[in-house]
Amino acid sequence: MTRRHDHHGHSHGHGHAGHSRAPDNFGAAFAIGVALNTAFVAAELVFGYAANSLALISDAVHNFSDVIALLLAWGAAWLARKEPTQQHTYGYRRASILAALINAGLLLIAVGGIAVEAVNRIQEPAEVAGWTMVWVAALGIAVNGGTALMFMRGRHGDLNIRGAYLHMAADAGVSFGVVVAAGVIMGTGWLWVDPAISLCIAAVVLASGWGLARDSVNLALDGVPKSIELAEVRDFLGRLDGVTEVHDLHIWAMSTNETALTAHLVCPGGYDDSFLHLVCEQLSHRFNIHHATLQVEAGSDVCKLAPAEVV
Repeated sequence: MTRRHDHHGHSHGHGHAGHSRAPDNFGAAFAIGVALNTAFVAAELVFGYAANSLALISDAVHNFSDVIALLLAWGAAWLARKEPTQQHTYGYRRASILAALINAGLLLIAVGGIAVEAVNRIQEPAEVAGWTMVWVAALGIAVNGGTALMFMRGRHGDLNIRGAYLHMAADAGVSFGVVVAAGVIMGTGWLWVDPAISLCIAAVVLASGWGLARDSVNLALDGVPKSIELAEVRDFLGRLDGVTEVHDLHIWAMSTNETALTAHLVCPGGYDDSFLHLVCEQLSHRFNIHHATLQVEAGSDVCKLAPAEVV
């Protein structure tokens, strides 16, 4: 898997060890999650208005954004599995990064809407139907908690799946907060607890949305995924037998669960195919980098990309 370009005097190796693995299929989880949450949003809106509960209504608005988020994540996961084309040589893997970025934006927009309504309700408290809040929110714990469990196994390896998991897990916690609010209101008559819980909902959504936004923006800008330390990868490559210099090292995300690397390795003593395959295999196992492209140079000529300030 090597090519030689005589006019450069360099050879290029592309390793396939562990590369281009298919992402896990969460299609069933997305389908079930969308169906359950759509039904739950409808129930929350109906009973929220009936109970005059801002906590339920605001949670319904947030849950509706979760339905959209699940649809976006589902679509992106489907696109990521499509084969490359002549026009899109990497396929549509990057759609998962765009979906994560949009989902983060939806979370942050929901925060603003919930916070504004909560402040208005604090200024003008209103009666609420406590038991209605309890039963509907308890249903939310079951629906959101169950959906979150379906995405739990993929939350560490895929930012897109992590976004879906965070939406659902946060909602399960929020629904629990509504149950607590209803109990406090029925026991004390403190109507301000309802909008106060809404502000807590906004805080929870902000916390989960901010982290997702930060990570998805980083990937969208071709930043190094946060699970990888560039210095560690550089040190690993620099310590390889026969390698005297590493330059033009780039690491970026092809999708929310696939990472790519390119680098120039200076090997004055030469190399063979087994060297390239071994390096790519170790990059896959040690750093979860599955798509590595290495250019090996003899060091007789100074590479124009060697200076650190040259990209």
